[in-house]
Amino acid sequence: MFDKVNLDEAFARFDESWKPRIVGELDGSYVKVVKFKGEFVWHRHALEDELFLVVRGGFTLRLRDRDISLRAGELVIVPRNVEHMPVADEEAHILLIERTSTVNTGDAQGPRTVDPAWI
Repeated sequence: MFDKVNLDEAFARFDESWKPRIVGELDGSYVKVVKFKGEFVWHRHALEDELFLVVRGGFTLRLRDRDISLRAGELVIVPRNVEHMPVADEEAHILLIERTSTVNTGDAQGPRTVDPAWI
């Protein structure tokens, strides 16, 4: 059985930043929602690409050679093995599409590493 996902309701169900929540699964990938605020960690994913879609607010995706600024309605796909760090001055609501095996901190295991929970 499947049903629609209301993104506003999904984001309203949690307050923590940098802790993704799963709202669906698609062909071996999770569709996740996450709130960004502050700086994350520099990391890379050796085997997975990541899609970041800004639903509300905005953030900067720092790369080693440049920054990409994104606002609501924009997305970026980070190719595998590209080192990156998301930064959000104000709270931003982000939708991610990642393989089910993707660890949120990639190769930078540490206190921000979490297993995403379904909501």
